[in-house]
Amino acid sequence: MRLPRDLAGEDLSTRLAVLGYRITRQTGSHLRLTTDRGGEHHVTLPRHAALRVGTLSAIVSDVAHHHRLDRDALLVLLSF
Repeated sequence: MRLPRDLAGEDLSTRLAVLGYRITRQTGSHLRLTTDRGGEHHVTLPRHAALRVGTLSAIVSDVAHHHRLDRDALLVLLSF
């Protein structure tokens, strides 16, 4: 499945709430999200207007690996 090219960091943080991620801190233009599902896991997101494709791909792969999901299954779960 193809990644969106115009997804903002804050929009991604809202979508990750489905998996129990919540904002635990903000430093400058970056958000730190944490979930306790499947063990504690942290993800750092830039609050940019549009995330770069490589950055988005790395975040999606990291979250999918933690939750033991296929990357495409995670994208469907996040409604992309």
